[in-house]
Amino acid sequence: MISAEYVKQNRQLHEESEEYGSQSMRWAKQVVALCASVGTKNVLDYGCGKGGLVKALRGADFDVQGYDPCVEEFSARPNPAAVVVCTDVLEHIEPEHIDAVLDDIQSLALHAVYFIVSTRPAKKILPDGRNAHLSLRHSNEWLKDLMKRFRLVSFNDVKHGFVAVMLK
Repeated sequence: MISAEYVKQNRQLHEESEEYGSQSMRWAKQVVALCASVGTKNVLDYGCGKGGLVKALRGADFDVQGYDPCVEEFSARPNPAAVVVCTDVLEHIEPEHIDAVLDDIQSLALHAVYFIVSTRPAKKILPDGRNAHLSLRHSNEWLKDLMKRFRLVSFNDVKHGFVAVMLK
């Protein structure tokens, strides 16, 4: 689902930039609301970066796990969870691995998935000079692939991307 070279590139960027992979806690309120609507506190943050959302939800007594193959602390294979959160992740996936990653998310989500996907180039550049957003696609293209695996509950176009809530 990810090449060894890309893991290396991302680990280096995580180490060199305090900001890279540290913004996920800003979605805590929305994730808590989604969990309340489906009656669970069991969450997997898929592509959790430095684990800001994981720490925020643990502080609110959630049963939460983080997964990010590019951050040693969160690189262990996760267990399935009632709600999978995948924010600012899919656009970072190597294009040849998108289907495998989406299939993996599908296998880990027991009930719902909360996606936020950017459709513009990243401000961050990988150590090898590539833009950190490797998979820039139109929201319609993403939605087509997501709807092969999940049932759409809500979809909102936002500046430079979209937010989608989906059920298994």
